[in-house]
Amino acid sequence: MSNNLTEEAQKRELRNRRHFSFRLNVFFFFTFFIFSLLIVRLAYLQFVEGDSLRAKEHEIGSKQVSVPPIRGNIYDSNGTPIAYSVSTQSLYYTLDMKMKEADGKALAASMVEIFDKYGAKNAKKLTAQDVFDDMDLNGSVHYSYQPRRIKSGLTKEEVAYFSEHRDQFKGIDVVEESIRQYSQDKVAVQLVGYMKKLSGASKLEKYKDINNEQTDSTLKYISTEEVGVDGLELMYQDELRGRNGVKEYPVNNQSEIIGPMKLTKPIKGENLYLTINKDIQIVAQQAIMDQLQLIRTSPSKQFENTKATTGYAVAMEVDTGKVVAMASMPDYDPSVWQGGISTKDLEQIQFFQYNGAIKEVYPPYPDDKERKNHPSSLVYLGSTQKPLSVLVGLNEKLFNTHTMFNDIGYFEFGKEGHKVRVSNASNAVNGPLNATSAIAKSSNAFMSAMVGNELYRKYKGNVEGVDVWDNYMKQFGLGVTTGSGLPSESAGVVDYYHEAEKASTQSALIRAAWGQQGRYTALQLAQYAATLASHGKRMRPQFVDVIKDVNDNVTQPYQAEVLNTVDFPDSYWNAIEAGMAQVKVTGFEGVQYTFLRKTGTSQQDVGNRPRVENAVFIAYAPAKNPKLAVAVVVPDGGYGGWGAAPIARKIFDAYDEKVGLTGTPRKPAAPVTNNTNMTTLQNQ
Repeated sequence: MSNNLTEEAQKRELRNRRHFSFRLNVFFFFTFFIFSLLIVRLAYLQFVEGDSLRAKEHEIGSKQVSVPPIRGNIYDSNGTPIAYSVSTQSLYYTLDMKMKEADGKALAASMVEIFDKYGAKNAKKLTAQDVFDDMDLNGSVHYSYQPRRIKSGLTKEEVAYFSEHRDQFKGIDVVEESIRQYSQDKVAVQLVGYMKKLSGASKLEKYKDINNEQTDSTLKYISTEEVGVDGLELMYQDELRGRNGVKEYPVNNQSEIIGPMKLTKPIKGENLYLTINKDIQIVAQQAIMDQLQLIRTSPSKQFENTKATTGYAVAMEVDTGKVVAMASMPDYDPSVWQGGISTKDLEQIQFFQYNGAIKEVYPPYPDDKERKNHPSSLVYLGSTQKPLSVLVGLNEKLFNTHTMFNDIGYFEFGKEGHKVRVSNASNAVNGPLNATSAIAKSSNAFMSAMVGNELYRKYKGNVEGVDVWDNYMKQFGLGVTTGSGLPSESAGVVDYYHEAEKASTQSALIRAAWGQQGRYTALQLAQYAATLASHGKRMRPQFVDVIKDVNDNVTQPYQAEVLNTVDFPDSYWNAIEAGMAQVKVTGFEGVQYTFLRKTGTSQQDVGNRPRVENAVFIAYAPAKNPKLAVAVVVPDGGYGGWGAAPIARKIFDAYDEKVGLTGTPRKPAAPVTNNTNMTTLQNQ
């Protein structure tokens, strides 16, 4: 019995030992497994997630504030600054919705008192009313949440005073910022454009979702920064903007700053060097203003029914597409946009802020009813259409360069009893004409009979004839945008399809042939003239010659671009140029260069004023190997040869003097005076 018990005890002890050994092994296995997991996890954290965790630790332990970038500058072709940014201290007012008008005026008066006492003595004096208007209590210019800039360029004394007495000036803040400055000469104001706070430009397509998918913090927009909203400032926003800087502060777990600030400087934007030549641009602008004054004050019969208030001109190099001048006059001082424009200033510039050389703008008549009695910047081509009309006729084999047409002073079309008569200017009877002399004499009858009516007959009255006409127009840049890329550029207004539907294809083609079925911009006319000059090479108009970074390295060189080409026999080009060389024109007496030209007097029914006449003019020089094409439009300016041509003469002279029509700058001949000009007019 005793032996059995001993044997059982031994077996039990052996089992216990085995169980203990198994449990011990399991324990060591789990311990090893857990330690292995920890080692793998630590390795993963160190080598895989280390950077992101360190960044998170840094983020928790620091606070970053973005610093707006410094905007790049805009220079003319000779490096003269036109738009540039300067650092300054500015005073802003944030709207208090509960503030009453009387309290606002009192606050404005208090600010003016400080400006007068501590401000720069040579600074523009602000009145209490000026400041009150800029506060914009009614929100007519700014959104309620937008700070309003009251004054920029504060002196140290002004900054110190407003900083120390903030409790006395509710809603007032001193802000260090970069202010956009523009040339005091007002160079190509509408082309260059202007800027607004991002918060006030958010409705533009460019800025609607500007930060949604942006992961680079240096490229994220700041709500308080200013951005381009028109012209080149908008078109080249990405190049001009630059990159944000960062102010970084170490903070504790309660977000309190516990150490010195670390600054990463912003990167300045790239600089634009324009194709615009400041000297030629200023000549173009002044030439338009002088001509408008002459038209308004002249006793000459050529201007007796004119009411010109605006004018537009574009000068474009034929072989490069570079636009050396673009004027939309009158213009305005773009500094009014700094910090948000006041209601008073906006009312004053509303008719001048947009570029009438590329889009439709209306004359400066505050009364809506009166404004409708005057043409906009989009006018019919008039007789400037005729060189292209002859090219269409020749290429469509409607006639040849020797075909003769007897011009009896008019052409009639339509059914008996309902005939429509198209007459020449002053009902002139020109007699036998060919393609060349029809341009020289500017015969409406020839264009109607030999181009419009013959095209109608060739296509048997079908709309296909209008399609053919439309195709030719577009190849020369009429009825399509020029490809410039400028924001809001107009393609013009095509009327010939409407006329074909409303009246007939015959009426549409006949009227189109002498320039009364399409209204276009001055830039389109300049591109059209340059395409004639180059014998069919339509160039993209460009305004930026080169883009450079802050270290003056070229990041984008100039590259001319041909949009399309038109291939006509040399005899066709020779025929129209021989006619253009004979066109009578005023203001070019004594020029030292040869030039080809076409005047135009487009007619328009506007409001209750029938047959308003618009002055239109295109030309290019020299006649052989043309260098520069110029287009001028003076709505309500009368005959093109008198109302627009003298402006073009001054632009050609300026280009010849500064650049050189033959490649070498030269002193131009003495310009024709207004008195000589008028004597010439009266003798013609």
